[in-house]
Amino acid sequence: MADLFDNPARAGDSYSAKDIEVLEGLEPVRRRPGMYIGGSDERAMHHLVAELLDNAMDEAVAGHATRIELELGVGNLVTVRDNGRGIPVDPHPKFKSKSALEVIMTTLHSGAKFSQKAYATSGGLHGVGISVVNALADGLWVEVARDRKLYRQEFKRGKPQGKLKQVGAAPNRRGTTVWFQPDVSIFGKEASFQPELMYRMARSRAYLYRGVEIRWVCDPSLVKKKGAPPAEEVLHFPNGLGDYLDASLNGRKTLTPEPFVDRADFPEGEGRMEWAMTWPADEDGFLFSYCNTVATPDGGTHEQGLRAGLTKSLKAYGEMAGNKKKVAQITADDILGGACIILSVFVKEPQFQGQTKERLASPMATKLVETTIKDHFDHWLSGHPERARVLLERIIERADDRLRRRQEKELNRKSATRKLRLPGKLSDCARSRAEGTEVFLVEGDSAGGSAKQARDRETQAVLPLRGKILNVASATQDKMRANQEISDITQALGCGLRQQFDIDKLRYERVIIMTDADVDGAHIASLLITFFYREMPGLIEEGRLFLAQPPLYRLTQGGDSVYARDDKHKDELLKDHFKGRGKVEMSRFKGLGEMPAKQLKETTMDRRNRTLLRVAISDTRGKGADDQAKIKAHRKEAEDLVERLMGRKPELRFAFIQENAKFVLELDV
Repeated sequence: MADLFDNPARAGDSYSAKDIEVLEGLEPVRRRPGMYIGGSDERAMHHLVAELLDNAMDEAVAGHATRIELELGVGNLVTVRDNGRGIPVDPHPKFKSKSALEVIMTTLHSGAKFSQKAYATSGGLHGVGISVVNALADGLWVEVARDRKLYRQEFKRGKPQGKLKQVGAAPNRRGTTVWFQPDVSIFGKEASFQPELMYRMARSRAYLYRGVEIRWVCDPSLVKKKGAPPAEEVLHFPNGLGDYLDASLNGRKTLTPEPFVDRADFPEGEGRMEWAMTWPADEDGFLFSYCNTVATPDGGTHEQGLRAGLTKSLKAYGEMAGNKKKVAQITADDILGGACIILSVFVKEPQFQGQTKERLASPMATKLVETTIKDHFDHWLSGHPERARVLLERIIERADDRLRRRQEKELNRKSATRKLRLPGKLSDCARSRAEGTEVFLVEGDSAGGSAKQARDRETQAVLPLRGKILNVASATQDKMRANQEISDITQALGCGLRQQFDIDKLRYERVIIMTDADVDGAHIASLLITFFYREMPGLIEEGRLFLAQPPLYRLTQGGDSVYARDDKHKDELLKDHFKGRGKVEMSRFKGLGEMPAKQLKETTMDRRNRTLLRVAISDTRGKGADDQAKIKAHRKEAEDLVERLMGRKPELRFAFIQENAKFVLELDV
């Protein structure tokens, strides 16, 4: 052990104070944009617009603004304007040489949202948002109309291009206007704002705060394709979430004639909430939740409170109505699974998981929402006994159906359900027999979530896997038995391993490996194929193992969109499909988790459109293909290749690389 302390430093191992780098101002944002907006791709770029829109909405929610304008122009130029109080322009007491506006624009964690003096509730990033937009903008201009005067300042990549200047009078105007263009060196030249996404962003916020009017404007050249939003529209919804729910239902029949819509204040001034919910006859439900007008697609504590409050209220009503035994089996999923719900809460100092605010983490929100929604749902049920009866009967039916399906699985899949518990992450299909069913082994929880939305629930199951599974060709049996991902796969398929393998016990007709269309995805697929080759060879011999073929690119021109499997296919499409047709918009999928469920379904999971590659142990071709000696030799060659590439001896892999390096035409690093 003394050697650890006594050996002199080796050459190149010097480490001193001069190696410590201090990033100042907005440089940390430019170095690591993912820490602040979740990435540096086109999707993350839209967070910049959301931050500016949220700041304007904070002025409206605080009662100081009634109108907001969101405009998208050519060249990714975005304008956000409000008629609120305007950003303060007087000298900042701490930085007297700078105006308050310049401090806000150039200093992280500066703003008026840390205390509750200027804003009771807010959706901005608590002093981080607008400075992050400034840092990641190639150019940004701020104009403030305040105290009958007009002020303007320009910034470039976060740095002021001069001091704040008074540029004129503004006797009949007030508020803040921000123009900006994202920095192509951060987001790439191909990244562009999507009018559809920005329009939905503006529309949802107009629903969430019924007192605001949002004016949407988009350059006509950007909204020519079919299904695009209008070039101009005034978004104002006096009934708030009630209007939002009506628009989302689009005329679908519901179980009760009127939805459960209301709003209420939390006790002791802790905030307020608004909700709109109904139960459609087709049971195709959704849950949209928001905190301080910010969408929370990953849910959080406010959704937990909603689930608990509705469940307790309905169970209490059912017991009072004499259905104590039946309601005891009801779960929150039975109630919310077939419901269409929109929930909006306003709370002080919300806590989110991550800067992109996709999940609310404020502990107090759970109890506040649970207590409030339970009280109002109690009154709604008791005040409408006939509606309550119909709703209760439907939810009891859902619970009965859930329990019945579980019992059928236990009867029809004895080997998998009596001896083994199915893995918790498996989203099973509804069909009890194996014929016509398939299970997708998916890379990661994020991709698993997209696949679950895109699947055919009747015949397609999804099992998300965490990262790269164990390489069974180089691992011990003890390690393999202890590996959770391998255990989950084995339990889900139910057909056993090696000598215990029984194809008749396979719970699905097909097993499909679905990974990202990149190098990491190919590596994961290789590890999975190695596992099946070594532990379930019969699965491959019977032709039951497949590889999904998700696209790597989406190419769009006008209303025409096609998908490319890889770079070669992309180049072929550009040359043949789009030849001579002008500019083609091209987006590269970062992974399956980044792909919308609709696109994943139509390209990779829908049987009518998809392409699958069957994994097979190739036998000899042509004459003598059934010759057992040749088949045996060919399979021996396959076994040697697996051992060489995946086995315990790295020197064999090194030799393989040396032998085949001459065949590499292009290396992507």
